[in-house]
Amino acid sequence: MPINMKAKLIKKEELIKGIFKFSVQASEIIKTAKAGNFIEIRVNDDIEPFLRRPISIYNINKENGILEFIFQVKGKGTKILSQKKEGDLIDIIGPLGNGTFKFYDYKNIAIIGGGIGVFPLYELAKEAKLNNINVQTYLGFRTKDLVVLENEFKSVSNNLVITTDDGSYGKEGFAIEFLKKDIEEGKIESIYACGPLPMLRAVKKLSLEKNIPCQISLEELMACGLGVCLGCAVKNAKSPKDQPEYLHVCKAGPVFETEDVEI
Repeated sequence: MPINMKAKLIKKEELIKGIFKFSVQASEIIKTAKAGNFIEIRVNDDIEPFLRRPISIYNINKENGILEFIFQVKGKGTKILSQKKEGDLIDIIGPLGNGTFKFYDYKNIAIIGGGIGVFPLYELAKEAKLNNINVQTYLGFRTKDLVVLENEFKSVSNNLVITTDDGSYGKEGFAIEFLKKDIEEGKIESIYACGPLPMLRAVKKLSLEKNIPCQISLEELMACGLGVCLGCAVKNAKSPKDQPEYLHVCKAGPVFETEDVEI
C-alpha cells in the first residue's frame, strides 16, 4: 500500500539549469519501492496548485532510507517545488504504480532513454548490475548542454553510449541507432525504455521487428496516481478496434510491455 508522509529534504542539487535532484528521508516509502515506481508530491500546503505532481523514482537507498527523485521545472508546481530548501518537509505519497521493470530473467539487457526520460532508468540499471546482469545503456540528448547523469549511469552500466542530435557531445545521431547495431550483433536479450513518444514508438517498432521483449515507461499527467481521476488513459493495444479499451498509466503502469499499449 502507498504511504503518505512528510519526507525531510536532506540534499538539493541543480544538475543543469532547471533540473533538480532531491534526496529525501523516506524509509517507509522505499521499503516496498521498486525500479519503475513513482511518487506523487504536494508542492504547496495552500489550495493552489491543488493537484499533486507525479515524479519518477530515480534512486532507492534502503540502507540509509534515502529516496532520490529528479524533476525539470516546467510550470508553477515544479517551480514551487524547486524552491524548497534543505531541511524542509515534502508531502509525498508512494510508492505508486503496479507496472514495474522486470529484468531478472535475462543476462544481457539494453536500457535506452531520451532527455528527461532517463531519470527512472537509473534504479533499473543499478539493480540489474547488482544482480550480475550485463547492462548496455544508450542515452540520447538534443545537445551537450542537456546531458545529465553521465557518470552515474557509467557506474551502473557495462557499457554506456551517449548521443546528441547535433553531435556536440558523445556520438552524433539517435541512441536507437546504436541499440539497433548491438541487437544485430546478438548482444541484447531485452529492452527497457523511457523518453519522448517518438523515441518510444521507434523502440517498440524495433523490438517487434527483432522479436525482442521490451518494456516502456510512459510519462503521463497523473493527477491522483491511484486510478481514480482517469486522466492518464492509454489505449489497450489488444482491445478490439470497434470496442477500444483503455489502461491507466498510474495504476496498470507506468511500465508496460510494448505490445500491450498503443502509443
